Amino acid sequence: MTHVETRHAIHPEHAKGMDTASLRQHFLAEDLFVDDEIRLVYTHYDRFTLGGAVPKKGKPLTLDRIEETKTPTFLDRREMGIVNIGGPGRVEAAGQSWDMAQGDVLYLGMGSGPVTFSGQGRFYITSAPAHRELPCRLVTVDEAAEVKLGAVETSNKRTIRQFIHPLVMESCQLVLGYTTLEDGSVWNTMPAHIHDRRMEAYLYWGMEPEARVLHLMGDPQETRHLFVANEQAVVSPTWSIHSGAGIGGYTFIWAMAGDNVDFTDMDFLQPEDLR
Repeated sequence: MTHVETRHAIHPEHAKGMDTASLRQHFLAEDLFVDDEIRLVYTHYDRFTLGGAVPKKGKPLTLDRIEETKTPTFLDRREMGIVNIGGPGRVEAAGQSWDMAQGDVLYLGMGSGPVTFSGQGRFYITSAPAHRELPCRLVTVDEAAEVKLGAVETSNKRTIRQFIHPLVMESCQLVLGYTTLEDGSVWNTMPAHIHDRRMEAYLYWGMEPEARVLHLMGDPQETRHLFVANEQAVVSPTWSIHSGAGIGGYTFIWAMAGDNVDFTDMDFLQPEDLR
C-alpha cells in the first residue's frame, strides 16, 4: 500500500501568523513509518519528496507509479536516496539488488524503475527531480566522508557523515547525510543557518520514545519551534532556519535539493541575530 500526501509551499509572511497546530500541519511529518506501507510526503519545495517504507510479515513493498508525478514510474524523472534506519533489509531496482545494514545509504539514479523494499529494514526515502541518469550506488557507513564539528563547551560536539555528497559520489541535485550528537551534546546545528538556494528536510532518528527535540524554524527575525519525536521529519523551506536541541542522544538525517550540491553553501546566523 502506498499513501501520498501533498504539502504546498508556505510564504514566510504566512508562517508568522500560524499557531502550533498549523505549523505542525505544514512542516512536520509525524507518521512516516507504518508497517506494511509506503508513505510519502510530496512537497512543492523544489518538488522534494520524503517518506518511509516498512515491509513486514515477509511481504515486500514496491514503489512504482504515483499520481502526483504524472510519470510512468516514480523515478522516470527523479533520483532517490534511501537510508536504512532499521534491521537488515534489501532494496531492488534497475535490475539490481542491494543488502542494506542499519545506517547504509543507497542512491538510485533517474530511470531506475520500480523500487522494492524487503527484509527487516525501516527505509527512509528522499527524492528530487533529476536531469540525467547517474549510476546507482550503495554507500556503507564505512565509506561515508566524516567531519567532526563542535565542542563540549558549546554542547554541540558531533560527527557529520556525508553519503550523497560531491566528496563521495555524484548526483544531480540531491545531497544527503546524517549527523550524530556525542554524549552530553544537544545542539545539532548552532550557529543556525539558512540557504536560499536549497530547501532541506530533517529526519530525527535514534531517540528514546519519550524523548523530544526542540526544533527551531522560521524566519530568523520571527523564529518558531516544533517539538519533534523519534522518526518524525521536518520540512524546511529556503527562508527558514533549521536548528535544535534534544533530550538525550539522537541522530538527524539531512537531505537537500535545489540549485547546487555545495554542502558549504550556507548563510550563517549568530545567536545574537535571532529573534
